Amino acid sequence: MIRFVTRIRLARLVAEADAARAQAREVQGRADAAYGSHIREVFALTARAEAAEKEAETAVQDAQLLQIALEDTAAELAQARSGPAADASVMLLLHYGEPHSLHPDRAAAYAFAATLGVSLDGWRPVGERPAAEVAWRCVPFIYDATGDHFRSVTAPAVEPPGGAR
Repeated sequence: MIRFVTRIRLARLVAEADAARAQAREVQGRADAAYGSHIREVFALTARAEAAEKEAETAVQDAQLLQIALEDTAAELAQARSGPAADASVMLLLHYGEPHSLHPDRAAAYAFAATLGVSLDGWRPVGERPAAEVAWRCVPFIYDATGDHFRSVTAPAVEPPGGAR
């Protein structure tokens, strides 16, 4: 079958093809815009999800650290409630003969005094000088289980006269 196409029909077919191409370009442009919007939204949601996961991980680590601190504190509290051990000792830091602070050991007392500007190498035996003449002095105390109190290591354990306590 042979069909004759007139110039008018050919022009109309060309115009319809051009219109179809233009419509295809327009639809493709809208599809590309929608796809780009979708990709941007996916990236934004992924970033938010990763940030939330990181925050959750940080929160879990913080909770674990707090749990450890709570357990340590509970253990320290239980130990404190049970009373001092028979060999417990403390260091009293004196400043010109006046009590300044208590520390668990000599190193802690020296370190604390260093925060106040005292030289770490300035500690010397004080001998018989009065405490009021010495800028900083560290006096050890030990726990006396028989009397349920701490007593100075440097002072002799003397019973008070007449049995007084």
